Amino acid sequence: MSPARTPAAAEERARLTRSAAYASVAMALVLVGFKAWAVWRTGSTAMLGSLADTALDLVASFATLAGVWIAAMPADEDHRFGHGKAEALAAFVQVMLIVISAVGIAFRAVQQWLAGSRVASAEEGIGVSLLAILATLALLAWQRHVIRRTGSVAIRTDNVHYQSDLLLNLAVIAALVLDRYLGVTGADPLFGLAIALWLLWGAWSASSEALDHLMDREWPEERRQQFLAVLARHPELRGVHDLRTRTSGAHDFVQFHAAVDPHLTVLEAHRLMDEIEARLEQEFPGVEVFIHPDPEGHLDEVGVAATELLPGREGLPG
Repeated sequence: MSPARTPAAAEERARLTRSAAYASVAMALVLVGFKAWAVWRTGSTAMLGSLADTALDLVASFATLAGVWIAAMPADEDHRFGHGKAEALAAFVQVMLIVISAVGIAFRAVQQWLAGSRVASAEEGIGVSLLAILATLALLAWQRHVIRRTGSVAIRTDNVHYQSDLLLNLAVIAALVLDRYLGVTGADPLFGLAIALWLLWGAWSASSEALDHLMDREWPEERRQQFLAVLARHPELRGVHDLRTRTSGAHDFVQFHAAVDPHLTVLEAHRLMDEIEARLEQEFPGVEVFIHPDPEGHLDEVGVAATELLPGREGLPG
């Protein structure tokens, strides 16, 4: 089940996601300075790739900060469903920056390999890479804590990117050792190219969840079944069809048609809908529910939308 969506939980979620974004910005700023110095000292293509990736990390972290900040804003007259998709948009900005970084690194690696270039020094690059690994491990630990508490797609994408940084920094160390100390010609640009390919794979993987949010993908099947199980416990509900679910940032939305006794008055049907919504609120805090009551036996939908969804009630009309 997703994290609670009550007002207090939403405020806590905003605080946590902003803290993770601030931490990401701070770390990227520090590492850009150290890696720029290491590139100047070593002339390493792999180190340059690491610098380019961290510089784009910085831009991506600012995009993440903007995304989680906007997503936390309450609904207004122009955005009645809230601003939750800002997180997915921020995630896509990160994906595009990762792709740009990877292409640039690959181009530089091919140039260096064809020229047969060697690194000038290795100690500085190795030291900075070790520092980057330690800082990245600390950031990843905090991001994972925030993701468990919030489910933020923007922080999750940022986390995927920084996970790749661990391998990137290890690759830089391996490239410098092979090139400088073991005399393996071409090791540095080949590792730079491998880093670029890894970043492209990470961009492809990270884009899927953001795309799901933007395209209003249905909840996972397990969560949909949990939702239907709650509905099935209400004795006056005769059936459910045309269930539609989606998640936008911190906000969950559900709509469905509910079959009820056709002899209920409008007041009685309204009371029943209120009871169903109250029960759902207990199990799925903060979810926004839109229910269309249908008299039992009445069915306007066709195809999948007309399929009865409550367990054991498939034989009932509507």
